[in-house]
Amino acid sequence: MLAYRGKPHVGGQGVYVREMSKALVELGHTVEVFGGPPYPDLDPKVPLHEFPSLEIYNDFFPGRMPGLWEIKDMPDFVELCSYLTGNFSEPLSFSLRAYRALKDREGEFDLVIDNGSLAYGNLLIQRKLNLPILGVIHHPITVDRKLELDNARTFVERFGKRRWYAFTRMQTRVCKRIKRIVTVSESSREDISKDHKISIDRIHVVPIGIDTDFFAPQQQIKRIPGRIVSTASADVPLKGQRYLLEALAEVRKKYPHVHLELVGKQREGSTTAETLAQLGLSDIVNFNQGISYRELVDLLASASVAVVPSLYEGFSIPAIEALSCGAPLIATTGGALPEVAGPHLETSLAVPPGDSSALAKQIEYAFEHPEVCQKVGEAGRQRVIEKWSWRESAITTSDHCRELLAMDKAQ
Repeated sequence: MLAYRGKPHVGGQGVYVREMSKALVELGHTVEVFGGPPYPDLDPKVPLHEFPSLEIYNDFFPGRMPGLWEIKDMPDFVELCSYLTGNFSEPLSFSLRAYRALKDREGEFDLVIDNGSLAYGNLLIQRKLNLPILGVIHHPITVDRKLELDNARTFVERFGKRRWYAFTRMQTRVCKRIKRIVTVSESSREDISKDHKISIDRIHVVPIGIDTDFFAPQQQIKRIPGRIVSTASADVPLKGQRYLLEALAEVRKKYPHVHLELVGKQREGSTTAETLAQLGLSDIVNFNQGISYRELVDLLASASVAVVPSLYEGFSIPAIEALSCGAPLIATTGGALPEVAGPHLETSLAVPPGDSSALAKQIEYAFEHPEVCQKVGEAGRQRVIEKWSWRESAITTSDHCRELLAMDKAQ
């Protein structure tokens, strides 16, 4: 399994790699993960092979300029050159490292599951090593590109975004050539087909899961009045944090005790930091960086309401984590979120994406109707129990792997 990025606790990539690899091993498969930094936190039964990179986009010094002495091989050179031309370089350089590692172990593996890199190295793996590839796409990055361009404020910024997202053209070319593609929702399936210009029949939906025994209500923890919990996995327009902060400023006028617990790291100079300063919210917003899953469960258990303000999601692990914990969930209708969160006032509270006024009103409604939120939270957890488990997801993924191998042998 290839994971060019695998941040353990924030965002979906690291969670997917950890849980899917574990579930596949429990079904009897032999799985090894080849990962790039930040590395995923895997189950002890799953070996991780770390591929060090130049880490140009690390959390502490993003956009750092590597020294020439750090360039040790062709993937390093490609990573640096791609960065110097303004492109996001990680998927391509990682795929070349993966090809080299798999070439050194030729004949040891039956197939490759690629978690989202969709880079040219995958085609080398498929063509030169005769390893069929199952491509996993959580959502098309072309959606991020469009939203970033729509939010660019100057010509220079817009030009920079176009250069950064140039790798999506590579992903389109690779999508058209890899043997099979799976994604996590019907919404993503349609968007992948449209944006990457491939037949929808080639794309198969495999919903992801969650451990409902671990992500569960904590009866010993009381919900704290006015507490909102949300996840800030990335400071990009797609995640809609600006609209949540604008809604928070509005809600504060009526409920002075309101406060926001954001799961993630605050980045100096980021859009979120600027919005916090502009709205004067720093005293009621707390960032929870690097927390454990146990701490995340406890945090969700203490929430009056959990919020997913994204403009678009291909699935949303934070949404099902909140639902599984029984937290009343407010989610936008962006992308696949209606598929995940379920009907308004039944298993969640729904708002249109990009509408801070509507979000503020829904938060106020949640504060004013705790009995409704209690029922919504209970129904939301039941929805997760009935629909999503990693075991079922792994079984379906295994079926696709077998079909892929059968197709490959028949050719």
